[in-house]
Amino acid sequence: MAREKIEPAGRLREILRRIDGRGYGAYRNCEGAYAFDGFVLLIDHAQADPFAAPSRVRVRVEAAVAGFPARCLSTKTREVAFRDFLARGFAAAIDAKGPGRRGSGKSGQIAVARPGQEVMERSSVVVTPDRSVEVRFTVGLPARGRTVLGREAEAIFFDEVPSLVRGSLLYPTTDALALDRHLEVSEDADHLRAALRDRGLVAFVADGAILPRASGVDDRPLHGAVPFTSPPSLRVTVDLPNRGTVAGMGVPAGITLIVGGGFHGKSTLLRAIERGVYTHILGDGREFVATDPAAVKIRAEDGRRVEKVDISPFIAGLPDGRDTRAFSTDNASGSTSQAANIMEALETGAGVLLIDEDTAATNMMIRDRRMQELVTDDLEPITPFIDRARSLYRDLGVSTVLVIGGSGDYFDIADTVVCMQAYIPEDATARAKAIAERHASDRFTSAGDGFGTFRRRVPDAGSIDASRGRREGKVAADGVRGIRFGVHDIDLSAVPQVVEPAQTTAIAHAILLARGYMDGRRTLHEVVARVGDDISTGGLDALTPHPVGGLAAFRPFELAAAINRLRTFRAGQKGK
Repeated sequence: MAREKIEPAGRLREILRRIDGRGYGAYRNCEGAYAFDGFVLLIDHAQADPFAAPSRVRVRVEAAVAGFPARCLSTKTREVAFRDFLARGFAAAIDAKGPGRRGSGKSGQIAVARPGQEVMERSSVVVTPDRSVEVRFTVGLPARGRTVLGREAEAIFFDEVPSLVRGSLLYPTTDALALDRHLEVSEDADHLRAALRDRGLVAFVADGAILPRASGVDDRPLHGAVPFTSPPSLRVTVDLPNRGTVAGMGVPAGITLIVGGGFHGKSTLLRAIERGVYTHILGDGREFVATDPAAVKIRAEDGRRVEKVDISPFIAGLPDGRDTRAFSTDNASGSTSQAANIMEALETGAGVLLIDEDTAATNMMIRDRRMQELVTDDLEPITPFIDRARSLYRDLGVSTVLVIGGSGDYFDIADTVVCMQAYIPEDATARAKAIAERHASDRFTSAGDGFGTFRRRVPDAGSIDASRGRREGKVAADGVRGIRFGVHDIDLSAVPQVVEPAQTTAIAHAILLARGYMDGRRTLHEVVARVGDDISTGGLDALTPHPVGGLAAFRPFELAAAINRLRTFRAGQKGK
C-alpha cells in the first residue's frame, strides 16, 4: 500500500489559522497527513457538521521511535495482546486529560473505541508491515455553532494529541512490567484454550478464579466474591508457558449438568464458561477460565424470525402440516426459536452447546413420564432436548453444558454432574447416578436411534439489503445488542457472546462483505467462512473501504446469528 503524501505539521497550523471563524465545512481543508515530532498525524475525514459523527483521525509512530521490544510481536497472540494494551493505554491517557469540550456539540472530544474486560483483536490499534504503531480515534472538531474554532483545533492537534502519543505509545513511558504481564496472561490463556481438546475437555475453570461480576451492567469482578475451588475428582493441571502449572476444574466432553439450589452460583459458573471463549485481562478474575472456541450459548427467543431451518430433529409433525425440515416463521415460539437456534449453531460448526434452563423453553427441555402418558407421542410434535443430547454427542461430537435445577430426569443421560453449594462446586456425579437408580423416572425416549442429518441453507444475496431508499447502504451498531441495517433492525439481545459494541459494528460490516459471497451455491456456513478468511488475511480492515478504529474481532457463530436475525433474510436449502 502506497504511503500518503506527508506535509510538515506547520502546514496544518497554517490551515487552521486561515479557516478560523469560517463556516464549518472549511475543516475539510485539513484532511491529509502531517509530520509531527516523532509521529505522523493523519486526518482521514473531517466531519461536515459539529453535530455529525466525529472526524476520523490516526497517529502513526515508527517502530524505531516507539521503541517497543521485538517480543511484543513475536507471535500472533502477543501482537493482539500488545495492540490491546496500547488501546487501553491510549484510552486511559484520554481520560487523564479530562473531557476536553471546546464549543458546540461534541467539539473538542477525543475518543477511541474502549476495550472491555476481554483481550481481542481490534482495529483501534494496528501494527503496519514496517512495524509502525498506528492508533485510530475520533476528534470532534471545535466549533461555536457552525463556525470553525481554528485556534481550539490547533490546541488539540499540537498540544493534546502529542501528549497522548508521548504518554501511551512510546516504550520509555510505558509500564514495561504491566505490558509483559498483559502479554503473558494472553499467551497463557490461548495456550490453555488450545490444550482443552487434547485433554478431552470443553472448558477449564482455575482454582482461585473470581466468577461473579460486580452487577448486571458492570463486568468487573465482584469485590468479596468466593474464589472458585475445583472438586478434587475433577481437578486437572495444565502447564502454561509463563504462569507455570495451573490447577482447576476440567469440564469433560460429553453431557455436563450444573445443578444446585437457587442463588448458589449455577448460572454464574455457566456465564463464566460462556465468556471463556475470550481471553480476559489481568485482574478480571477469569484470566484462566478457558472454553472450547466452538462453544455457543443457546436460549429460547420468542418472536424471532426463522428462515428455512431444518428443525426436524426437535420438532416434526406439526398439526398444520408445515414441513419442519425447512421451517420458516415471522414469530417463533419459545420451542421453535430454541430449536432453530440449536440447528443454526450446528450449521455453523458449533462443538459445545451451553444452555441455562432459566432462558430455555420448558417444553423443549423435558417431558416427564406423567406428561408423556397424558399427551402421547402422536399428539406431541416436540422431541425434547433430553432425548437428543446423547445422540448429539455420540453422532456429531457436540457436547452440552446445561444448568438444570428442575428435572432430575437429566441424571439418566449425564456424564458429569457439578453441584454448586454457596459458589463452591462439588462433583455430584456418583450421587446423581445413585439417585437415578433408586428413583427410576420411567420416562421413555421419543427420539429415534440417532440424531440424523440436517439440511444446510444457501442464502439469497438479494435479501441482504442495507440501502435506505435511493441512498447507499448504511449500517451501524446499536450498542452491544443490536444493528441498524439500512432501514431494518437486527436484534442480538439473545446472542450473549457478543460482548462489546465494536464487535457489533464489525458484524454489521461483515454482513455486507458476506453478501458478496452469496452466489446461490455456497451455504451460509461457507459464506461466513469466506469472511473469516478475508479477516485472517487482511485483518479487520477487510471489512471497510477505509481505515476505522471501531471494530473488534467476532466469531463465525455471531456473524451467522446476525444474518439469521435479519428479517428480510431469505434462503434455500442445499440440493433443493
